[in-house]
Amino acid sequence: MTLNELLPVVRMLSSSDKLKLIRILAEELEASEHIAPLEPFKTYNLPTPYNSFGAGETLMKALTEDNIN
Repeated sequence: MTLNELLPVVRMLSSSDKLKLIRILAEELEASEHIAPLEPFKTYNLPTPYNSFGAGETLMKALTEDNIN
């Protein structure tokens, strides 16, 4: 069965069944593919705008220049 054949059937599912399908597909992907999921209890450093002084001003300049051009 192709994706084009499957999509109309999936669209007819209820919202709860669509969520179940998403969970099933995600679990199968995680089990079959070598996807590096987040590890439990591990700390991940994510860049944020906090303590990035001047970032707002730089962004405003870039937006202003984009609107002028």
